[in-house]
Amino acid sequence: MSASVTPVVFEPIFKAKPWGGRELARLFDKPLPADLPIGESWELADLPGNESRVAHGPLAGKTVGQLVEMWGRDLLGDAELIDGCFPLLIKFLDARERLSLQVHPHPRGDSSESEQAGVKHEAWYVIDADPGAVLYLGLKPGVGPADVRAAASTAALAELHELRPGEPGRCYYLPSGIPHALGAGLVVAEVQTPSDVTYRLYDWERVGLDGKPRELHVEQALANIRHDIPEREIVRPRARTGDPQQTIERLVTCERFLIDRRWFAKERAPELPVSQMAVWIVLSGSGAFVRGHDRCGFNPGDVALIPADSTDIRVELATACELLEVKVPGPGSSSGGTAR
Repeated sequence: MSASVTPVVFEPIFKAKPWGGRELARLFDKPLPADLPIGESWELADLPGNESRVAHGPLAGKTVGQLVEMWGRDLLGDAELIDGCFPLLIKFLDARERLSLQVHPHPRGDSSESEQAGVKHEAWYVIDADPGAVLYLGLKPGVGPADVRAAASTAALAELHELRPGEPGRCYYLPSGIPHALGAGLVVAEVQTPSDVTYRLYDWERVGLDGKPRELHVEQALANIRHDIPEREIVRPRARTGDPQQTIERLVTCERFLIDRRWFAKERAPELPVSQMAVWIVLSGSGAFVRGHDRCGFNPGDVALIPADSTDIRVELATACELLEVKVPGPGSSSGGTAR
């Protein structure tokens, strides 16, 4: 079996959720399990019990962790593992109903992010939305800890959140500690640090798939909420460059990941980052990565892992292509590298 360093696409890991739907089959032809509300499709994961496996080609069945062991820095470049795991967790979310109002952990006091279990920075890119769909993201000005405590576990908590428009193409950054929830009628791509820790404050009086109320984590959530997040962190100014055959738009810059939206005409051969690992979340269009005799095709809804050792990898487009390119900054990096 070939072990050459080459781009790969992974099998999705589907997660049934009481708030989930079936839109990922319609949008991306995902082979969803029958008769289940699928809320999450984990496309690139390296957490215990949830390890993505290569979908096809000579490496089919290999996990992300095995690729890291096989290829090391040829895959990762300057990116570092987080608690021994691949440094990104990438999903599609289909919110037929509203998600719970929730919070993720964040460091306190003198503790660093690496010392804080479950730190979970994430970003949402809206792919599809019902008319008028909104996101609950951040607290309204003047809302303090006492207000949140008084409203926790009740519908009044929703009134304390800022409502954000959910139009396709919108992108929001969610630093760990920000109160948030997806509203109903949204499909998003989610990029985050590798953690599955969530503290629920309110779940709309909903029951889980087992028919029982889902657990709330009020005290943990209250202990981790940030009240100091400036607006410029959540909605970032966009920097756009390009020409008639390609555009590149920076959506998110944070210490754990960078996200660019890229569009290429069919005639434009995409350039890959220089000596830096990248992940492509394919929104539309199709094509293939070619390295020697290895060929890895991609289609809408695929998430492709591109190794840092990419100097002789070609990208052949069958159609115009739009995608999100995710990179992991190396130590001391602020720009995330350049394309060659």
